[in-house]
Amino acid sequence: MQAVRVKYREQQKYICFEGQLTYTSFLECVAKKFNIPNLDFKVFDDSKTEVDEDVFDFLMKKQNLGVLEICQAQGPNPDDSSASTSFTSSSGEIEVDSDDTILLEHSPTTRRRADDTSLARMVEDVLKNKPGGERIINEYARTKSLTDSRRRDMVKILVAHMTSEHGTSPSRRVKEKYAKGIITLFPYLADPRSRLGYEHFYNAEDGSGYLAWRLKFIQKEASNGQNKTPRMSKTQMGGPTSDRDCFREDNCLMTDSLCSEAIALMKHTADEGIVMMKMKQTFNYRQKMIHDPVKSSDIFLDFPRFLDIGGLIEQDFTLMFDEATSVKFLEKWPTIYKQKVLEQSRGLTQSDDLQYLVQNAECTIEVENGWDSDMSSILILVHLLPPSPHGRKRPGKLSARQACDHLVKFVKTGTSIQGHLDGITESLQPYLLAVGTQRNVIHKYFIVIDKHAVPCKSPGSLACFDELFKAHFVFGTSYNHDLVNMYNFLQTTIYEIDVDTTKVNPRVAELRARMLR
Repeated sequence: MQAVRVKYREQQKYICFEGQLTYTSFLECVAKKFNIPNLDFKVFDDSKTEVDEDVFDFLMKKQNLGVLEICQAQGPNPDDSSASTSFTSSSGEIEVDSDDTILLEHSPTTRRRADDTSLARMVEDVLKNKPGGERIINEYARTKSLTDSRRRDMVKILVAHMTSEHGTSPSRRVKEKYAKGIITLFPYLADPRSRLGYEHFYNAEDGSGYLAWRLKFIQKEASNGQNKTPRMSKTQMGGPTSDRDCFREDNCLMTDSLCSEAIALMKHTADEGIVMMKMKQTFNYRQKMIHDPVKSSDIFLDFPRFLDIGGLIEQDFTLMFDEATSVKFLEKWPTIYKQKVLEQSRGLTQSDDLQYLVQNAECTIEVENGWDSDMSSILILVHLLPPSPHGRKRPGKLSARQACDHLVKFVKTGTSIQGHLDGITESLQPYLLAVGTQRNVIHKYFIVIDKHAVPCKSPGSLACFDELFKAHFVFGTSYNHDLVNMYNFLQTTIYEIDVDTTKVNPRVAELRARMLR
């Protein structure tokens, strides 16, 4: 506990406090103690020099505080004793009545706020004292964001400081402090979809994040490339393969015999209305089948109407979640996220492929045989969230252009769809098959899954991509490894599905923070 003494018009009283006494709380305390009607004060030190808020914080750290004179603004000068308050250290000799002592106790929230401020100042001081740090601070002040290169510079500077202060293996607490300091100093870099906001800089649960990755690189260099056992990540169950609670409705068929009758009826009826109704009634049965490793491969044998009636994927997805979730992508992408994706793409290296996509997305120049505006904007997102390395697996890391080929494939009108399916030689995750005269003139889209072609209900590329995303959940299949960053971004940012239980790459969290600010 620290004590200071206040003098105001011949009255002298103690103020005792725990934690950090701020300039504002000091003025409030003085005004309340002496019944001063306002906070219009000026603060002067022993040399009669006015003290501002920053200097006050510095003085409070001194052991011998000295004398501070508090003058109301209307006072002519600090020597005007009729309007001044002297603020001295507890080492003074004047005695005061104990009733004049007050205790300024800071709440846990106030203490946390003070701690956060301290961490932000620590990060700011490190950046200001290192080459390139001022450019980082200035760029954020100008744009409320950091480009990838500036973010990398910031991480390098902070990790260098961290290792110099705490060694190459700093504690979890230290890494969390730096990560928290970053988003406190730069609040727009925080990820609003994560629990703490700074997990993309450091996630204590699995040791991931930009700071952790940089530390691992430094540790690897320090150990001359010696292999170390990787830390196992905590399993998180969010995403399309999660086994969810079954849909509940009064007319839902609960017994296997009734479901078998409905399945038999659907295979032979030509009435699409009946098929839609019976598919809804057998939703629970179908979901149990999908999550059964033995029965899941027979889903298109038992429910072949997926292959000739559009809209069944949309219906199952809506039953799994709700109508509000189902429409989010088509509502938000063209009105909000398409433009944001274009804005973010300007910070990327402008390869020929990316330039063609941007031109098509903006509809400025029509590139021969290029994708339409909506599909181009989605493929730009793949460039913003390129594939992660495969580790030691072949073929290593794919480029964003190669990853785009795993999202949508083009075949000319007249090409045999069955021939395309028969030509699949490896197990691939769901993708769109676009059939048309050229890429920007598509007549029909199909979702290719398990060597089956599921027709999309809509002819539009945006609605067909929305259906592709939903097919992962409806059929319980995982995302393509080279597209998982893009799909996780859409899932947690736009559809807002399993936000708390889905582990995302720090690059995903960073882009999510930029988009949601």
